[in-house]
Amino acid sequence: MAIKVFIKRHIKEGRVEKAVAMLEEFRNMAKKEPGYFSGETLINHYDSRSITVVSTWQTIEDWVRWQNSDKRAGNEAKLEKLLEVPTKYEIYDIGSPKVKPGSDSAALHADEVS
Repeated sequence: MAIKVFIKRHIKEGRVEKAVAMLEEFRNMAKKEPGYFSGETLINHYDSRSITVVSTWQTIEDWVRWQNSDKRAGNEAKLEKLLEVPTKYEIYDIGSPKVKPGSDSAALHADEVS
């Protein structure tokens, strides 16, 4: 099942331009990864230091493989220096969620993959 990953960051004052350039570079790297569909960078209209990257992956396993890769870890280490607070991740299934029998909750939760 395809997923969307929302990666939310709050950038330090005066560092937005550098952060956006880095995010574009990182997306170009992710494009080469198995299972990557698309991505976009959303910059808050009222607070340009609030940036959300939305990426779409074929499966949760594809995302987790990229999330845990050495290449991505190196990128995140560089980007962390520009952040005011730690990065937050939200992962959503596209379409109908897999529901556990007898439960209204989705079978896969973000804390199971981070």
